[in-house]
Amino acid sequence: MNEIQILVDEALKEIDSAKDSNTLNNIRVKYLGKKGLITSLMKKLKDLPQEERPKFGAMVNEAKDTVTQKINEKLKELSEKEKKQKYEKLAVDISLPGARRDIGHLHILTQIQRELEDIFISMGFEVVEGPEVEDTWHNFDALNTPDWHPARDVQDSFYFTDKILLRTHTSPVQIRTMLQRKPPLAIISPGRVFRRDYDSTHLPMFTQMEVLFVDKNVTIKHLKYTLEEMAKRIFGEGSKVRLRPSFFPFTEPSYEVDVLFGDTWLEILGAGMVDPNVFKNVGYDPNEWSGFAFGLGLERIAMVKFGIKDIRDFIRNDIKFLENY
Repeated sequence: MNEIQILVDEALKEIDSAKDSNTLNNIRVKYLGKKGLITSLMKKLKDLPQEERPKFGAMVNEAKDTVTQKINEKLKELSEKEKKQKYEKLAVDISLPGARRDIGHLHILTQIQRELEDIFISMGFEVVEGPEVEDTWHNFDALNTPDWHPARDVQDSFYFTDKILLRTHTSPVQIRTMLQRKPPLAIISPGRVFRRDYDSTHLPMFTQMEVLFVDKNVTIKHLKYTLEEMAKRIFGEGSKVRLRPSFFPFTEPSYEVDVLFGDTWLEILGAGMVDPNVFKNVGYDPNEWSGFAFGLGLERIAMVKFGIKDIRDFIRNDIKFLENY
């Protein structure tokens, strides 16, 4: 009888000191499991006199009930405590700032394109786009560049067939627009173009924007004013424009255009008055209509504006480079 009480007291003491449900379960197994200390007391029944067995068995069962009840009470207490700790661990303080995520931004060339589009739209120009896969008539012949012309050799690039190629400039968009519309018209045509160039200042694919204005009595003064207005808005008020005589098959006269950026003249684009043959090819009367056109590479504008030395940086996807702009 004494041994039963000692085991119960020890069990209750251990149950009281249990810090978690795991420890409590080990105590249960220790005292109430199949080979537990209290459970094993029943084996002593066979050694006791017949008259003492009922009382001894009753005391063992009472001990089991006492320990079981205490374990259940402690388990409920520990479960509530552990649940609270778990919730506290999972809890989120909604007043704390959220996880920081880097915010992306437009690619530098997209920024330049949108800036130029805003400039020309504010001057009354319309954005027009066209296919990147072109036929040779729209890409060359209609632009006064027949297949025997030397100027065509430097642009002959990526052909699918003898007559179909990736466009080498966005000028075909001007041809398509003039074929569909009657003048006057003022359009810009941005988009990707393709040529067989690859070095620090040329890419086999780059982004171009061409400008076309057609009306009556258009002169070089209108061209120079438009170029100066563009330069001032994109490079700063102190910018100046210089025209140097050059040659392009689709303009006459033609000019290389330099801009004074800081204290240096930098070549940025080619321009000129639309050649009468181009007007004839689209059904415009060159005696009635005149116009100017010029084309610029967005990569070139970005390189001049931001002092970028290698055009290949635009397509390397270097995060450190892109984050600067």
